[in-house]
Amino acid sequence: MNLTHNQLETRCVSSLVKVFAQDGELQEPVYPKGSALRGEVYAFQIAYRSAQMRKNINLSVTSQLQNSTITVRSVGLVPSEMPMYADHDERIFQATPGLFPDPLYPIAQGITALPNVWSSVWVTVHVDRAEQGGTFDIAIAFETAEGETLAQESFSLTVIPRELPEQKLIHTEWFHTDCIATQYNVPVFSEEHWRLLEAFIGTAVRHGINLLLTPLFTPPLDTAVGGERPTVQLVDVEKTGNQYKFGFEKLDRWADMCLEAGVRYFEFSHLYTQWGAKHAPKIMAHENGEYKRIFGWETEASGEEYRSFLGQLIPELLKWVEGRGLQKQVYFHISDEPSMSALEDYRQASDWLRPMLQGYPVIDALSDYEFYESGLVPRPIPATNHIEPFLEAGVPDLWTYYCCGQYKDVSNRFFTFPSARNRIIGVQMHKFGITGFLHWGFNFWYSQYSIKPINPYITTDAGHAFPSGDAFLVYPGEEGPIESIRMEVFYEALQDMRAFALLEELGGKDELQALIGNITFSSYPAESEWLLNLRETVNKRIAEIIG
Repeated sequence: MNLTHNQLETRCVSSLVKVFAQDGELQEPVYPKGSALRGEVYAFQIAYRSAQMRKNINLSVTSQLQNSTITVRSVGLVPSEMPMYADHDERIFQATPGLFPDPLYPIAQGITALPNVWSSVWVTVHVDRAEQGGTFDIAIAFETAEGETLAQESFSLTVIPRELPEQKLIHTEWFHTDCIATQYNVPVFSEEHWRLLEAFIGTAVRHGINLLLTPLFTPPLDTAVGGERPTVQLVDVEKTGNQYKFGFEKLDRWADMCLEAGVRYFEFSHLYTQWGAKHAPKIMAHENGEYKRIFGWETEASGEEYRSFLGQLIPELLKWVEGRGLQKQVYFHISDEPSMSALEDYRQASDWLRPMLQGYPVIDALSDYEFYESGLVPRPIPATNHIEPFLEAGVPDLWTYYCCGQYKDVSNRFFTFPSARNRIIGVQMHKFGITGFLHWGFNFWYSQYSIKPINPYITTDAGHAFPSGDAFLVYPGEEGPIESIRMEVFYEALQDMRAFALLEELGGKDELQALIGNITFSSYPAESEWLLNLRETVNKRIAEIIG
C-alpha cells in the first residue's frame, strides 16, 4: 500500500515472524489472537512502518488481564557477515551478509519509525498462575509525545484455567563466566562480577535453563591449542610437594546464587581438554607463595602428576556435593566432542576417572555411536543430525544437542533460519522422549578459539567462524543481559513440550501423537502456521477436557 504522509501502518503478527528492514509489502498474515495456559509466557509482535521518519513514538498498553504482566520491547537489528555456510539447504532467509532482527531492547524513550521500512515491537504476556480463565483483549497504542494516537492494534488472548506443568527437560546452554568479566571489564569474581553473573543466570533460568556449567576450573572449551582463556576457577588449590588442599568457598557462593535463582542442576566443567581428552585443563594453584598455573596444554592427561591431582580432588569434591545435598543434581564431563581418532585417549581418561565418580553421571557431547556401543559413554549426547542410531538402539534417558554443524535439514536457531525452524525442536524432543538438551553458546563473546574479545552487536559469527546465532543467545546490556528473539522462541518450544505433557496427562496421548504425525529430527513441516495451529489445537483440547 502507499502510505500517506502522516500515516503509521501496523499489523499484529506472530512471534515466529522475523520482520526484516525491507521497504516492500509485509507478506506475513495478520495474527490477531492466541491462547495460553496459566504460568505461560506468551508473545506476539506488532510490525509497523511510516511514510516519514518518526521518533519518540510512545507505546501504551491496556488490558483486561487482572494479574498478568505485559512488557513491550523493540526488536533491534544486528549485522551478520556470515549468516550460513556455502552448502546450506533451502530453508533460510539469505546466505549473504545483511541485517537481521534479533536483540530485544527495553523501550526507555519511545521507538523510531524509519521511512518506508518495516520494524516491530515484541509484546510479552507473563500469564499469572492465578489468572482467571477467559478471553482478554490487549490493546497497544502508538502515540506521539503529545499524546496523539498514530495507530492502535488489539490482540485477543484466551487464558485456559489450567497451569502449565513444570519443565522436565534438563536444559543447559553453556554459561561462559569469563566472557562476562571480559565484556564488562571487571575483575573475575569481584563483587561487580558476581552481580552480573546473578543477572545473567536469572535470565537463563527464566528461559528454561536449569543445568548450569560450573567452572571448577577454567573450562577447556573453544580454546586454541596452547592458548588459554581468562582464569575463572571456583575451586582454590594449594600445592605442597605432591599434595593438594582444596577450598570450596567460591563454589559455595556459586551454588547458593544458582539455587536461589532457580538452577536445579550443576554440570562441572570438563576435566580434560576438548576434542579428545589428551591434556589437562588450565588449573591454577598457590605454591610457595606464588599463584601460578600447574596444569595445562603441556600436561598429559594420563600422566602420573595429573592423575594424582584428580585422585585427591574427586573425593573432596564428592564430599562437598554430599555436604550440600546435591547428590542427584550434579553431572560430570570428561571431554567435549571427542572424535574417533581420539577414542583411545578418551577411553583411558574414562576408564580411570569413572570408578572414582562412584556412579555420578558423566555426560559428553559426541556423535560417533561407537563411543556408546563400547560402553565408554553410558549417557551420550548425540547431535540432532546423528541421533538416529541412538534412537534405534533405544538408549535410555537420551539427550541431544546442536551447534554450528547442524545446519542442513535439522532444527537450529541461526539468524538466517525462520523461527519455526527454531521452535520445532520442542515437538521433536517431546515425540522422541528426549531427557536433556545441550548447547555450547549462551554467551560466547570471543572469536573462535577464544583468541580475542568481540563486540557481539557487531561481530555475530565469532570472526567468520560460526553462522550468526550459534555463539550466543544474549547480548551484554548496560546493566545486564539483553535477550534475543532466538532465546524467546526456543523457550516457546520448551513451553510447547510442557503443554504436550499436560494433554497426555489428561488422557490425550493418542490424539497428540496423531496431531504430531510422522515427523523426525530432519523431516517436519516447515510452515509457522503448522506449529501455531498445533499448539492452538492442543490448548483447545486441554480446555475441552477440563471443561
